[in-house]
Amino acid sequence: MITAHEVEVRAGSQILLDGASFRIAPGDKVGLVGRNGAGKTTLTRILAGEGQQFSGEVTRSGSVGYLPQDPRTGDTDVLARDRILGARGLDTIVAQLRRAEQQIASDSDAEHERGMRRYARLEAEFLSLGGYASESEAATIAASLGLPERVLGQPLHTLSGGQRRRVELARILFSDAETLLLDEPTNHLDADSILWLRDFLRAYRGGLVVISHDVALLDHTVNRVFHLDATRAALDVYNVGWTTYLEQRETDERRRRRERANAEKKAATLKAQADRMRYKATKATAAQNMDRRAERLLAGLEAERRADKVAKLRFPEPAPCGKTPLTATGLSKSYGSLEVFTDVDLAIDRGSRVVVLGLNGAGKTTLLRLLSGIEQPDTGVVEAGHGLRLGYYAQEHETLDTSRTVLENMRSAAPDLADVEVRRVLGSFLFSGDAVDKPASVLSGGEKTRLALAALVVSSANVLLLDEPTNNLDPASREEVLGALRSFEGAIVLVTHDEGAVEALAPERVLLLPDGAEDLWNADYADLVTLA
Repeated sequence: MITAHEVEVRAGSQILLDGASFRIAPGDKVGLVGRNGAGKTTLTRILAGEGQQFSGEVTRSGSVGYLPQDPRTGDTDVLARDRILGARGLDTIVAQLRRAEQQIASDSDAEHERGMRRYARLEAEFLSLGGYASESEAATIAASLGLPERVLGQPLHTLSGGQRRRVELARILFSDAETLLLDEPTNHLDADSILWLRDFLRAYRGGLVVISHDVALLDHTVNRVFHLDATRAALDVYNVGWTTYLEQRETDERRRRRERANAEKKAATLKAQADRMRYKATKATAAQNMDRRAERLLAGLEAERRADKVAKLRFPEPAPCGKTPLTATGLSKSYGSLEVFTDVDLAIDRGSRVVVLGLNGAGKTTLLRLLSGIEQPDTGVVEAGHGLRLGYYAQEHETLDTSRTVLENMRSAAPDLADVEVRRVLGSFLFSGDAVDKPASVLSGGEKTRLALAALVVSSANVLLLDEPTNNLDPASREEVLGALRSFEGAIVLVTHDEGAVEALAPERVLLLPDGAEDLWNADYADLVTLA
């Protein structure tokens, strides 16, 4: 259970949450919602014990499993299977059992005997922790999240960003934590995995706080909604499910508007009457009393919730370039003994639209990293054509320097741009005032997405490589990205699970990985988008 009392949350000098108190008990399934940058991720980190509130108190009883938006933690040489088993402390015992097996296979009788005794002791400890049944449970969870046995046997550093995140989600779900805190858990999941996750969370008996822009997940799972209102720095608690919350919130808004209209009408009448009376000495005191009554009427109102601001996004006017600004020939990539793909060819013509499809782990992100020059292929070449200007949006925001501030990241992206113009662009992406001095490391996933997209806007790129650009975005911000995809006049290579993004792109061609087969786009491929 988690209890918060009079918690105040700040980002620099900005108050994100002022004096919130609430409790999350077993069986509570809380959807934490609010616009990008409202403080959802910051609050969740505080609840997990990985961040610190400005004031107030947070207490935890029982174990907490926390899935952050960026799960790149721990030893990347660890096998994916061991990373998951480590949630219950089984990874150490499994490693020791493997070493004992090596002793048993020794030609030395003494070493063989020591190995036998050690194996028996470790196996008893392993069984006391759930043993083979736990291993089977972990494997089932992993498979349900799209992680086959082959992937579980690989070191973390060989996995794609999407696979890494699914390993971390599997680890948290396997952990038997009494409270789960999940920040955008459906990112990088295919349609079948999302359906499985909905059912898992619905049946989960502990407490749950989930941040998600997946409305179907919220509708299927939550029985309470916490709305973080950035305009009032307040947390509105609704002890109802998602559909009822939407109805109640709209009712609350209508009530606020009605009360404000009535109060403003009465206040205006009082002030008008006071104005007529204030110049008569005998009625000056009465006029002052009317003014005070009018002020009390307005002061007692709940603040009217203003429409959430949305970043205004338009991708850059592309710089002039030749007919084929980017060409890749014979690309292959392996990580150790793992072959990702081989012999992939791709030619990006000026203004072309290409969507890359493939199952998770097929190499979609790897291909974009090769095209961007961040990684080098094992074989083949990537050639820049005349006038090429690349813009790369990375799904894990690797292009951002988290040790630098928002403003410093933008200055790096556009060193020749005047400071006033840099700040203007940042303002259009909802970074203004002290927000531009925040380190990129403390930004939420949605804020990092906005900063990375802002960097693209000032890049003058004529070829955009976009890897899941709609992840972590609220519905209004997602619509801005889709509108930018429709209107951009340069070339785009897109990796996404978002059917709406593919529809907005209106692709001409599709590249299927890992085979590297290329085809003209047709409607039959649309069914593969959420599965790929």
